[in-house]
Amino acid sequence: MLQTDVLVIGAGAVGCAIARELTKYQLKVLVVDKNEDVGGEASKSNSAIIHTGYDAPPGTLESQLVVAANPMYELLTRQLDVPYQKVGAILPAFTDEQFDKLPALKAKAFQNRVYDVEYLTGEQLLAMEPNLNPEVKAGLYIPRENIIDPFLLVVAYAENAQQNGAHFLLNTKVTGIRVENGRVVGAQTTAGEIQATYIVNAAGLYCDDVAAMVGKNDYTVNPRKGQFYILDKNTTCKVNHIVLPIPTKVTKGKLMCPTIHGNMLVGPTAEELEDKQDYSTTAEGLASIETDVRRLIPGVNLRDSITQYCGLRPNRNPEGLHVDTYDDVKNYVNLSGVRSTGLTASVSLGKYVAQRLIEIGMPVNFNSTFNPIRKGIPRFHEMTYEEQDALIRENPLYGKVICRCETITEGEIVEAIHRPIPARSVDAIKRRLRAGMGRCQGGFCGPRVLEILGREPGVPTEEIRKNQIGSHMITGKVRGERVIANV
Repeated sequence: MLQTDVLVIGAGAVGCAIARELTKYQLKVLVVDKNEDVGGEASKSNSAIIHTGYDAPPGTLESQLVVAANPMYELLTRQLDVPYQKVGAILPAFTDEQFDKLPALKAKAFQNRVYDVEYLTGEQLLAMEPNLNPEVKAGLYIPRENIIDPFLLVVAYAENAQQNGAHFLLNTKVTGIRVENGRVVGAQTTAGEIQATYIVNAAGLYCDDVAAMVGKNDYTVNPRKGQFYILDKNTTCKVNHIVLPIPTKVTKGKLMCPTIHGNMLVGPTAEELEDKQDYSTTAEGLASIETDVRRLIPGVNLRDSITQYCGLRPNRNPEGLHVDTYDDVKNYVNLSGVRSTGLTASVSLGKYVAQRLIEIGMPVNFNSTFNPIRKGIPRFHEMTYEEQDALIRENPLYGKVICRCETITEGEIVEAIHRPIPARSVDAIKRRLRAGMGRCQGGFCGPRVLEILGREPGVPTEEIRKNQIGSHMITGKVRGERVIANV
């Protein structure tokens, strides 16, 4: 039987940030997740924006946490070696109705203590974004809406947490929580029972299922589907900023923005679902993106799409971000309503949850050996020729390019497989390195990545999966040769 001081359920951005924060104390920290890798749900399929909180509901916990988190990212991303870029956002108005909403949006930003939002004229906006719809009347400029690599942020949280003593148990589903004398004492999982003094429910889309295990499911969580396009780096129409529509009560709307790696991101939809496993993209959803985004950027060229994908955001009913503790279920912290701003709020939620645990009795003994620095895998394609030459001399595997589209080397793939949180699936390699995320979408590098994934840990290639159980990439052999499955 495993034993831990704090059990964190969920290894998304929020769960991993909480784990990292808890390693600043002298505690045993264990994170469990049903997925094969960290960041396997909403954290891997969002818009990759670090928000300011300018449009959060004023006076709410979400507003407090998002506004506090935004300025923390400059230091955090340096410490964790995560790509982060300051781009800013614009919110253009094209109709009289939209124009009339600008004062209220700016006032709302000020209520949220985001004071650097500015009015800009249509001429100023067109100077910033020449591809903007020329009918723009005016708009708002939000300079601290920035972009990040969301995959690497989650991995970096997890790796740094593990370096500081936390442990991760993946491919492990929580099936029950034991409560004795009004206090949580452990959890049943598919990997056996875990004794725990404190339990944190950071299960995101499935937090209501976990809450039901302790009788605290006084809310429901339904998935809100968001479909996206990813455009080629060489698309004929680009933007330099995050271009946002005037938001509605339901959604921030369909946007266009650059990604940290030079592609253009277009979307998302906001579709209310019941099925928490529905990650399908649809012709109707993708068509709605084109219709709406063309109102912002008429020249957007969706024929330059290299892939489309879908994310599911947890939609709490009743809505609102909650971090709850209970008198009748002691030592249990329940997070719910972590919406599209959850990636941004992860760093401040880590601190907030740690403080809530202290308030309900968690010992405060600081870990004097905590090291906030995590060094990532060398990014070969970003190096100078001199730096590349030196790296190849040190490790010749860095001289073998596996993914031509993104210039990812065998040395990078091998290191990803042997990191503190190892990449053991095709998608895990994608998230850490982008091998397979380029123009050919893995058509060239896919077989080589499979070979390396099997070779390094000594696993038969037939056992390598795309991601979850059952998603094996190879099904069998024909005339002595392996065939790649359709997954």
